[in-house]
Amino acid sequence: MIVRERNQELILIQQDHHAAISGDIVKQWKKDYFLGDDLRSSVEFAAYQHDCGWKEFDKQPFLNDKEAIPYSFFDFPILPKIVLYKHGIDVVQQVDSYAALLCSEHYKRFLLNHTSLEAQEFVTAENTRQQSIIATLNEFNKRLFNFHYGLIQFSDNLSLYLCLNEPGIAMNAGHSFFKDGIPMNQALHEFCDEHLQLHWKNENTVVLDDFPFEQPFDVVIKQKAIPKADLSAKGLIASYEEATFEEWNVTITTL
Repeated sequence: MIVRERNQELILIQQDHHAAISGDIVKQWKKDYFLGDDLRSSVEFAAYQHDCGWKEFDKQPFLNDKEAIPYSFFDFPILPKIVLYKHGIDVVQQVDSYAALLCSEHYKRFLLNHTSLEAQEFVTAENTRQQSIIATLNEFNKRLFNFHYGLIQFSDNLSLYLCLNEPGIAMNAGHSFFKDGIPMNQALHEFCDEHLQLHWKNENTVVLDDFPFEQPFDVVIKQKAIPKADLSAKGLIASYEEATFEEWNVTITTL
């Protein structure tokens, strides 16, 4: 779950809905900037599905009893998080092995430096999974894979920028993750700078200084607003299930 806090309410965005924005972002990547066109559908699928393991959990969010707000993907306990990571990669692998390879790398890197035994076992298991997948491919090009993984990282970060920030917020008041812009994987530097600079022009428009897309495009942020007073009165799950989805349209464009 992505959690954004306001004075009197919480904005909750399901991880799978955030991933839908990531997929839309990759789908708009400029054709001339895409390496390995025969794998594009797999890269797009990985972006759309990279958080599918969270889908059922986010329908009934978990309360962080210490902070009295829902757990977000930042602070969700590590052991169930590992279960969700593995489940999501398994689901993707049933459909597209190369997409699963990308998702595996994405989640593996989150836990590379985590010291728990379970996290290190996850990293080891994903290394084994990756080698097994690579062995089944007709050809594996490491340079192409790094580029495709860079796209997954970029689309994830740009979608998070949209979801973690209040629409229209000034750049210097936005989430600390993006104080220097959107970080770009080294494999994408041939097309973009080290950090992609961007800002909210208004509540429905985000402007990118560098524009690696075919044309301006729209994405939809799907969210629920939960009054904080409802959490104690009704409980988190009831409050969340009773709330209706709001859809916020945002245009991504250039100067």
